[in-house]
Amino acid sequence: MSDATDAQNPNQAVNEAEVSGQPVESQERKENETPEEHKRRIRSFVLRTGRMTAGQQRGMDEFWPKWGLTLEQGEIDPQQVFGREAPLVIEIGFGMGHSLFEQAKTMPDHNFIGIEVHTPGVGKLLAEAGDAGLTNLRAYEDDAVEILNQCIPDGSVDLLQLFFPDPWHKKRHHKRRIVQPEFVQLLRKKLKVGGRFHMATDWENYAEHMVEVMQVAEGYENTAADGDYVPRPDSRPITKFEKRGERLGHGVWDIIYRRVS
Repeated sequence: MSDATDAQNPNQAVNEAEVSGQPVESQERKENETPEEHKRRIRSFVLRTGRMTAGQQRGMDEFWPKWGLTLEQGEIDPQQVFGREAPLVIEIGFGMGHSLFEQAKTMPDHNFIGIEVHTPGVGKLLAEAGDAGLTNLRAYEDDAVEILNQCIPDGSVDLLQLFFPDPWHKKRHHKRRIVQPEFVQLLRKKLKVGGRFHMATDWENYAEHMVEVMQVAEGYENTAADGDYVPRPDSRPITKFEKRGERLGHGVWDIIYRRVS
């Protein structure tokens, strides 16, 4: 689950054959999942194999043993994982990790966990974090829904981030969009009361879809003072792609909802 329009998101180039092809589906199947359960699940991402650069592989080889987290570990204790008590930020689908790295570097008083299915992005993030000596960042290489369900304690998260998820812009693929009623209620369980869910997209139709889902979602309120959207907060680093898009007149929509119950 990654940024669909930025270089940090490997999902952008997905074609229809990849979406529907059996080889892709077979890569996604969990060992403990029956064929019937697997068939019913709708994924918001497509796994693809890709060549790792030397730097990305170094990130996995050198830093994954230190900062990698796995589904098999089960529910974590964030205070134990980081060795301290601090506000917890989780980013879903961090792509190549540009924004998450910048946040962890500039906000050392926060703990960060990134979840990404694509190994090259995980390797790149860990390599950059390791080289910078960051200790407040951890990563999962897995399906965010599975990680949230099985590994993240309820009521433990201060901020959940979903930046530039795959828009699945064709109408017949809208069911694959990650922002759906069931998903946002899963996030609500993980957020502390008062915690925030921050979304950003450069697809206006997807922004409208996000607002439609969130407006009727139980237990949330929009933080926007006027209208549906908020200005980009300083806490979300702007990417090179976004700067280029702004010069070309492309829009970006930030949406932040707060858990109120």
